[in-house]
Amino acid sequence: MTVAPVSADPSRQEHLADLFRTAKIIPVITIERAENAVPLARALVAGGLRCLEITLRTPAAAEAAKAIVTNVPEAVVGVGTVLTPRDLALAREIRARFALSPGATPELLDAAAAGDLPFVPGVATPSELMAALARGLDVVKFFPAVPAGGVSALRALAGPFPQARFCPTGGVGEANVAEWLALSNVVAVGGSWLTPPDEIARGDWSAVTERTRQNLPRFGA
Repeated sequence: MTVAPVSADPSRQEHLADLFRTAKIIPVITIERAENAVPLARALVAGGLRCLEITLRTPAAAEAAKAIVTNVPEAVVGVGTVLTPRDLALAREIRARFALSPGATPELLDAAAAGDLPFVPGVATPSELMAALARGLDVVKFFPAVPAGGVSALRALAGPFPQARFCPTGGVGEANVAEWLALSNVVAVGGSWLTPPDEIARGDWSAVTERTRQNLPRFGA
């Protein structure tokens, strides 16, 4: 007998969608040195961005995310590059407000649906989207957005999947962000262009703040 998967709380999903709609742009941040985390987060908040994705791509990532949660209460911290249920548990321990993945295994989807942390699984195909929707996870990351078909792919997915809400990431940048945000099924976009690694490395926080201030009004964020 086939057992139906656990479904995520619909109210949790709606809260997540509202959070992303308000943010519109989610900076995807990779931090090499934990001491850069708090000043970087403060620079982004000063520029008008509160919703941040800290990726689990470096040894410093967990410590960096914890530091922001503790020291920058204005920031809404999400943990990205969540690949396993263990990573999801780590995001919860960090006290992240949400978690994101570039893809999703059945085990990760099941753990996310059964848990209480808002989760954004990564999808690139209709079948992957169907697996997420079967568990009530209707706010998803479209990744890698440009290689996976770009804006035209999301327009096509809107027909059979009108309930799905997307955060495209991967190839999204200053030149095309407005085109993505114009889609009715896009609640936010993710990208790294607001936090260049060279500026983080040299601690040029004023440049990060100024770029953020200049970008957000242009895209209605």
